[in-house]
Amino acid sequence: MSRNSLCAYIGNSALVGLVAFIFSAVPAMAQGSGRMDRLVRASAEADEFSGAVLVARDGQVLLDKGYGLANREWQVPNDGNTKFRLGSITKQFTAVAIMILHERGLVDLDAPVKTWLPDAPSAWDQVTVRRLLAHTAGVPNFTSFDDFQSTKALPATIDSLIARFRDRPLDFRPGEGRKYSNSGYVLLTAVIEKASGKSYADFLSEAVFQPLGMRDTGYDRNAVVLSRRASGYTPTANGVINAEHWDMSIPQGAGGLYSTSHDLLKWEQGLFGGRVLRPASSTLLTTPVRDGYAFGVFATKAAGNTTIAHSGGLNGFNTFMAYDPDRRTTVIVLGNLNGAAPDLLGGSLMALAREDVGDARGKVSPAASVLQDYAGAYSLTPGSAISISVVQGRLVSQLSGQPPVPLDAKSGDVFVLRGSDARITFTRDASAAVSGLILHQHDQDRIAGKS
Repeated sequence: MSRNSLCAYIGNSALVGLVAFIFSAVPAMAQGSGRMDRLVRASAEADEFSGAVLVARDGQVLLDKGYGLANREWQVPNDGNTKFRLGSITKQFTAVAIMILHERGLVDLDAPVKTWLPDAPSAWDQVTVRRLLAHTAGVPNFTSFDDFQSTKALPATIDSLIARFRDRPLDFRPGEGRKYSNSGYVLLTAVIEKASGKSYADFLSEAVFQPLGMRDTGYDRNAVVLSRRASGYTPTANGVINAEHWDMSIPQGAGGLYSTSHDLLKWEQGLFGGRVLRPASSTLLTTPVRDGYAFGVFATKAAGNTTIAHSGGLNGFNTFMAYDPDRRTTVIVLGNLNGAAPDLLGGSLMALAREDVGDARGKVSPAASVLQDYAGAYSLTPGSAISISVVQGRLVSQLSGQPPVPLDAKSGDVFVLRGSDARITFTRDASAAVSGLILHQHDQDRIAGKS
């Protein structure tokens, strides 16, 4: 499923109306949770998104709703207490577990993984815990192997998972590159279990979930009857189907947790409220190591905004979670329908939350190199797109079949179409790359994914 399809809800008659939408002058639009709800609801009504969404700022919940169905066979709706598989959002919990053990003197971040896995190959001599956390160890990613699709439904142990990649060449010399690796977080799972003397699930439960009151979070297991667990679905050309089976012994600390939007708000408030880690550890966790990746999260600054975020995806589930420390804003999007919607909606919801508190700085002049990040095509409906280009040091927008219109920078990722109060807010994914935009006018928002 492409991000482009998220905007199909505009409708067949949208082209004429969209021209007026962009270029006519109208009163200022409404702000707040109503706008957020309309964006998500439109995606849900187009059957592009199904899940739970929560947006909170400075202790105040702006949006807390379920959309679509947790179980389509029984018509059970999603809500803030529905349990979703988190996929790679799990990695920040694994990273925090390592930091807790580091604070207890049980894990040296610069010790080689062979400290806990003495039979590891000699090629791993420089594979340290720190490098595993930041994906700079070079350990090849087993979920990218050719045989992964044929083995993902089979039960595994940590040892059998490590055996899949232990004898393969490293992708690069440790510390000399960065490449996303689920294998690295399987190794970190083993470190946690060896250092703590507990299972990964038990250690997180005792050290994190119970102290924060996260009663609806844990390690997912296929055989366990888990109340309020969402079923996972996948879209096809012939309609939505049940997602393929993936044995949950496979993801380990790279992607095996489940949670709810309500519990994840407790997590964000606890982690960034100083209840989980000491200040020095929290700073280390969220300091970028390479390419914007820190320990288990992207920690980026773009257009004056700091974002700590990660997304996740596996069988039938896609997720997005982000935190803006300057505005103390949390965005959580948990989906049980595979596709790009959670990423695109998550970036859009964070942009809207920021607009409510931060766009009063007046006209600004971004550098041409910054403007180039926005350039590209953004699909609105099949056959209709907005092209954004940089012309003589400024952004220019052009709707399919229409003349170009200059954009004046307002603040951050927000631009105003010249001669109109119509506005474009560019949105970003978990890595802070520009991934879409929102058009604002007529008290309406239109979301478009970058092609």
